[in-house]
Amino acid sequence: MFRVLLKGMRPRWVTAVAVPALLYPLAGCSSAATAVEACMGKQATSVSSVDLTGTYAGEGRARGATITLTSTDGKPGGRVTVHHWPTGSYYRGELGGTFDGSGTWELQHGASAGGHPQVGLSLTEPRFFLPGDTLDTLSIAGDGKRTYLYQEDDPDTCPAFRVRLRH
Repeated sequence: MFRVLLKGMRPRWVTAVAVPALLYPLAGCSSAATAVEACMGKQATSVSSVDLTGTYAGEGRARGATITLTSTDGKPGGRVTVHHWPTGSYYRGELGGTFDGSGTWELQHGASAGGHPQVGLSLTEPRFFLPGDTLDTLSIAGDGKRTYLYQEDDPDTCPAFRVRLRH
């Protein structure tokens, strides 16, 4: 209880009522799996290079970006081409906010903290990017009807940078 004294009034006692937190769960708080599943499907646990080949179009913060993965003879990985891909801060002054480029990609099994496969990019055109100089590691999610590559960021929300496979 709190004692409230207003100017010119006698003291009054006011009872504070606490609403249990269980009645009002915090908006946006969920497990990483739930946030990813809600907007893109389950995070991949196994996938082949052949499953990932094709052209992906950007959604969310990736709107306007595309990435094309090609594979030859079922080998893991292959060639990659990107358009309007985010430039790392080191190259922004030279290349601008986004760039068009190409290089190679590989499927990295169990590379993420949770042991999920990821796509690793090695972009060599318009110039070689060192790891971390641009977005070069993408996680994989899908639900059988759609496949996404995305940047892991805030685990409580749908990934902001995501590209979806066109069918």
